Amino acid sequence: HALLRLGLPLDNVSAAETAARQVDLARLDRSVLSAHAVGEAASKVAVIPSVRRILVEKQREFAKTPPGAVLDGRDIGTVVCPDADIKLYVTASAEVRAQRRLAEIESIGGTANFDEILADILRRDERDMGRADSPLKPAADAHLLDTSEMAIEAAFLAAKAIIDDVLAKRNKA
Repeated sequence: HALLRLGLPLDNVSAAETAARQVDLARLDRSVLSAHAVGEAASKVAVIPSVRRILVEKQREFAKTPPGAVLDGRDIGTVVCPDADIKLYVTASAEVRAQRRLAEIESIGGTANFDEILADILRRDERDMGRADSPLKPAADAHLLDTSEMAIEAAFLAAKAIIDDVLAKRNKA
């Protein structure tokens, strides 16, 4: 977000490292982070290994802060918190994610094109799955939750059911 705000090129390694060091995870604005341009920029900057290392360390420290944290991201379960108590790999088809993104944009008065959003999602998935450092993939011990056919409330309840089930099994052991 900082590089976009300052008008700096996303491939400027020095500027990206500086921005990564200065980010305060506790003060991030979710509405800004979920903006399409920010997500696209994050995916492009995330291929810079030194920036990834800085941000992963910050995320790990954030996750350790009592009482803990619920984190979402494309490498949380595999890289950032590989020893997390419970991991969910939440997914949905690219088409469903594009439709949700379009609805989100329209709900705040914006306009967008479904086909362009879908193309962006497919590009980002390919870039994130193909990167050498921390590729997008589910952790071996993650619980898969495909929300393609679920409304947000149902997805939340499904995630909660997985968590409750894991905790119940642990308490019996």
